Amino acid sequence: MSSMQDVLQWEIKVSIFKNSVILKQLGLAIGIPFGLIALIIALSSKGSRDTIYALGLIALLLILTWLLIMLVYRGKYEVEFALDNNGVLCRTKARQAKRNRVINSLTVILGLLTGKPTVAGAGLLAQSRQEVFIRWSQVTKVKYKPQSHTVLLRSGWTGNIVLFCTPDNYILVERLIRQKTAQTVPVSHQ
Repeated sequence: MSSMQDVLQWEIKVSIFKNSVILKQLGLAIGIPFGLIALIIALSSKGSRDTIYALGLIALLLILTWLLIMLVYRGKYEVEFALDNNGVLCRTKARQAKRNRVINSLTVILGLLTGKPTVAGAGLLAQSRQEVFIRWSQVTKVKYKPQSHTVLLRSGWTGNIVLFCTPDNYILVERLIRQKTAQTVPVSHQ
């Protein structure tokens, strides 16, 4: 593809529990909060027997979450990407997006019924990220990870896309992104 008049598109299934980028994000989003809660419980309990129950409940919640992801999603994140002259589109594949819509709707409803607006908000936020588009002019940071065939694009505080490439298209994707962001974005390798 010599010009970007055409759209470069691909679909990929990414293993949720084997991909280093996803594992790092899960560690930040789940590991740190639950780790801090477990640490606070352990330090404040002064050897109480109830500590074991509390820590056991946290472990059980993590195990049930893993089981839910394995059952509902078969441990895979199914996503499609499109790069064109305007920018980058990341979209959850239709079948998985339908499952996400059900789970996110249940999260919103249960959050509202239990009086937990934070839970309801999390469901709404998750649903809003099913399709993300970033214009080339909005990209503020690019991080290339050739070993894992991954490119991370950032646009401000909230806009980001992780491009999971195939071994066959990674070089082309990297070249196109470098071309489109050469004048405006500092480059970072890792």
